[in-house]
Formats: sequence, C-alpha cells, structure tokens
Amino acid sequence: MESGRKTVVAASREYGASEASIYKWKIKYGGLEVNEAKRLRELEQENSKLKRMVANLMLEKEAIEEALKKL
Repeated sequence: MESGRKTVVAASREYGASEASIYKWKIKYGGLEVNEAKRLRELEQENSKLKRMVANLMLEKEAIEEALKKL
C-alpha cells in the first residue's frame, strides 16, 4: 500500500459502500483529476436530464398525434 492511501476494505467501511462499488469507482474515475471527475459527473447529470426531456416530448407528440387522429 502506498503512503497516504487507504485499503479498499478501509474505504468501503468509511464511506459505507461495498468493496465492489469502490473497485467500480476506481475503474471509472481512477485516472481522472478531481476537476475532470466533477465535470464528468455534471455531464452525466445533464445527459440524464436531456434524455428525460426527450422522452417527455415524445410522449406529448404521441398524445397530440392520437388527438389529431380523432378529429
């Protein structure tokens, strides 16, 4: 273990996450700087929001099309 680094077991206990989650996070974010990881998270949240918006617009479009068919 490198100086100043925690073991996966210690980190999982401290943060209340499973060891598997710690390993997954390490794979996903291990090579990133803190600002890069924050930006990635922001982009993922924005992407999720945009996907929900598109889904809602598609539902509205379908409802409008159904209403127009009945006219």
